[in-house]
Amino acid sequence: MGTTMMNFRRYKSVFVGFLVLMVIGGVGLGAYGWHLYHDVEQRFSGRRWRIPSQIFSDTTLIYPGMRINRPLFLNKLHRLGYRPVDHVPRKKGDMRTNDTVIELFLHDLVLPDDRREGFALRMTFDRQTLTRLDRIPPGPPLALVTLEPEKLGFFFGPEREKRELIAIGQIPKSLTDAVLTAEDSRFFEHFGLDWRGIGRAFFANLRSGGIRQGGSTITQQLAKNFFLTSERTLVRKWKEMLLALVIEWRYDKSTIFEMYLNEIYLGQNGSVSINGVGEASRFYFGKPAGELTIAEAATLAGLIKSPNSYSPYADATRCRERRNDILRAMHSHGWITSEEYAVARLAAVQPAGFAAHQSAASYFVDYLSHQMADLYAPEDLASLGLSIYTTLDTQVQEAAENALAKGLERIEAKMPDTAAPASTSERLQGAVIVMKPQTGAVLAMVGGRDYRLSQFNRVVQARRQAGSTFKVFTYLAALDTYTPISALSNQERTYEVDGKSWQPRNYSALDTPVISLREGLARSVNRATVDLAMKVGLETVVWTARQFDFSALLAPYPSLSLGAVDVAPIELARAYCVFPAAGLLPNPIGLWDVYDEHGQPLERRHMRARRIIAPERAFLMTSLLRSAVLQGTARGLADGGIYYPVAGKTGTTNNSRDAWFVGYTPDILILVWVGYDSGASIHASGAGAALPIWAELARAIPH
Repeated sequence: MGTTMMNFRRYKSVFVGFLVLMVIGGVGLGAYGWHLYHDVEQRFSGRRWRIPSQIFSDTTLIYPGMRINRPLFLNKLHRLGYRPVDHVPRKKGDMRTNDTVIELFLHDLVLPDDRREGFALRMTFDRQTLTRLDRIPPGPPLALVTLEPEKLGFFFGPEREKRELIAIGQIPKSLTDAVLTAEDSRFFEHFGLDWRGIGRAFFANLRSGGIRQGGSTITQQLAKNFFLTSERTLVRKWKEMLLALVIEWRYDKSTIFEMYLNEIYLGQNGSVSINGVGEASRFYFGKPAGELTIAEAATLAGLIKSPNSYSPYADATRCRERRNDILRAMHSHGWITSEEYAVARLAAVQPAGFAAHQSAASYFVDYLSHQMADLYAPEDLASLGLSIYTTLDTQVQEAAENALAKGLERIEAKMPDTAAPASTSERLQGAVIVMKPQTGAVLAMVGGRDYRLSQFNRVVQARRQAGSTFKVFTYLAALDTYTPISALSNQERTYEVDGKSWQPRNYSALDTPVISLREGLARSVNRATVDLAMKVGLETVVWTARQFDFSALLAPYPSLSLGAVDVAPIELARAYCVFPAAGLLPNPIGLWDVYDEHGQPLERRHMRARRIIAPERAFLMTSLLRSAVLQGTARGLADGGIYYPVAGKTGTTNNSRDAWFVGYTPDILILVWVGYDSGASIHASGAGAALPIWAELARAIPH
């Protein structure tokens, strides 16, 4: 009896101890579960993903009567994802062309303040002129069509993830079925853990002697992606299972599935990772996820297991085999019909094609980035998914890049071998900026010949001597008391400057002792210009030039009238805008609008300008600069094929270190600079180096 009582007490103490451990374990598990719940709630209740802000070009307006550079326009359509077909366009993105017609099925236009369904369009041409816009099938002629903007770049965070969020209602049934087939066919039946899958994985791991399979459900994968690492350990697996239960308890199946489809990693574009089915659909097939075919949906689902192994860009054969395995399983589940299965499994693997991710118009994007830095923190730009709409015209940008590259090669080919700069590795450089004079909108910006080799933006950051382009401010200062026919002295004269003698010399021989003011500017006569500056008064010249907001210190020396002052090309371009803009000095604009991820406006920039000269004086200056093109240093424009009215001024500095041409029409202004960064001589004038680049660009720009 005594022994029995002792055994009873012993068993009772063990049982009580076991119960205590169970209670402690339960309390601990509950506390840990509550901790996990807090983590899940905190992570999912706020911003779930870092979405890089996107930078867009301006939209393109198409209307009858406009001139179109067909190669530039077709390149633009290609960048926008339009695909050549040999039939009448039937679906969005189709394009068919011949010598006189371009037929497009337009993409949807989705802008915060402008939306339009895509439709089939016929554009009819007479050479470079667009004569008609018609719907297909024919209806009343269209007066205007807006082409969507291009993506120029992104503000990435350190993860460099690219993601297009998609709502569960936008996901086609075929994609839902394909993903469930590939990853978790019982997703809508279990509560976060699939015991059948766990059992299969357990025995597979037992046979292999290690962690080889995880039996993970979609909810477990979501938990791992958001909260855990990819290490294969039992502890991590245990945490994953607990997190899955918490997530399933807190959120409904549709929300979990939506989060999963937006989170999953589906490939790589250079250094940028493709995340979520929305972005993957664009990357692999050039279309929104809602337009995927059954075969394409199965292809995307097949990538989840190993995106880089099954990518159609990496191995089309493996991609097709994986896709067909998923299609076979979808058919066996009864999720697609026999007819759908037969068609889908025979479909070719046809990815849309892609260019390695890089920013277009890189110098302009850098310029814009500095402007954005005054408005938003880098962390916000990398995570808030802002849409940033700019003034850039991608056709003008491409034309500017091409013209500068060809022009610099042409100049280098003509240089004698002895004309190389001191550093033999240094290459000739150039800069181009194109602006709308009335608004200051920057249509194109090229800050150097190769952004990959030099990110120094010569349009904005360089300070170069202005040379003869600065003479306009001397002549402008004189218009209150002088007229275009006023006489100026062209005779040799010595001036005293800070106790030293200084004598201006003409760039080319001109023996006429007296010339008119118009001729003095048109032919860029140094002696006559200094004579005018001294008559008007150097302080008056300085005061006039200061109205144009140059950042350089302007001192009242005679050499200032000849351009002995360092300016940034963008400052000079802005100053010349005053003449075609009837006396208004505009602020350069690169940014139009910023919208948040919900399409609500955050920032809107509008034209800001102030009047600094009277309209009649601006008109008179344009008349004088028109003479420079007709009879003066810029008369070579006609040889460059420019026959419409242009006003402008060449510029060449001492020892030919800088070559300039600034020219404009009422609608557009272009500045071109050519030189070496070191200041070595380029052995060419503004008329010989910069002006031909200007002419080639102007010929290419639709206007």
